[in-house]
Amino acid sequence: MFSPGRHLSNGSVQFVTRRTTLMIAGAAAALAAAIALAAGAAIGIRWAEHRAASQGSNGVERAYVVDELGKLNASVAQMEPRIARLATHIGELRSLQARLKTQKPLSKVSADRASSRDAAGGPALPPRRCADTAASNAEVDDTRLQLACIAETLEQLEQEAIMHTVAWSALPGRLPVHGGRFGSSFGNRLDPFDRRLSFHSGIDIAAQAGTPILATAGGRVVFAGQKPGYGQVIEIDHGNQLVTRYGHASRLIAQEGDLVLPKQHIADVGSTGRSTGPHLHFEVLENGEPMDPAHYLSLFAEGKHG
Repeated sequence: MFSPGRHLSNGSVQFVTRRTTLMIAGAAAALAAAIALAAGAAIGIRWAEHRAASQGSNGVERAYVVDELGKLNASVAQMEPRIARLATHIGELRSLQARLKTQKPLSKVSADRASSRDAAGGPALPPRRCADTAASNAEVDDTRLQLACIAETLEQLEQEAIMHTVAWSALPGRLPVHGGRFGSSFGNRLDPFDRRLSFHSGIDIAAQAGTPILATAGGRVVFAGQKPGYGQVIEIDHGNQLVTRYGHASRLIAQEGDLVLPKQHIADVGSTGRSTGPHLHFEVLENGEPMDPAHYLSLFAEGKHG
């Protein structure tokens, strides 16, 4: 799934950027169709039970078939919660996909790179129905084969769900400070010290000193210390050349080399460095270039993808 050279620094954990998530999100409709096929096969099992009971050659055969189908139906019942969880997951994925489509491309270069990653291909064929895999006319054997097909389909869907979870964890869309007030936005502004026009490479979130600063996505801490202008700062690498930066902290909790999870407490709000008061200066960098953090924070603003 991930291309060489785009892994986290010195680590085995891999993350993907917002663009890769959009590509993964495109599979949601196919996953929903597969779940519908699985549910259809389960209905077919119950129909086969009725047919076996009514067309058996004698009472012993009918009893055997009904007993075997009852066991298979019990297996299907165990799968139903998995189907329900996947359906909920895909619903959340579609919600995120809709917001991703409303975002403006970060850059032309970003779009060009996205088109060449995650190479895959082949003819676009409709999904195979589980009933088509049956190799025997015996109803119990036929139902058992259908059940095996459903189980395999669910396993594939669950693997996709894991991939989506990893992708979500690497998106820096969670609020880094709760209860703060947004101040200076990304772009040109009047410098708060000399009142001259200058470029602001992130967004400011004012909050009381000591307020927890939270990681907006999972990744590895690649810097924790002092930087000119930023004061005490933490930088987190999320893979694929995507880094977030948290400046002006009064206290650093996470240390260089640490693996952090989304929403993990990594530092405290302060006013170190070039600052007029307690606040967090938050940046998102792609290939070392600052991007507007608002594009990322808006992705999770209305959803529960934390």
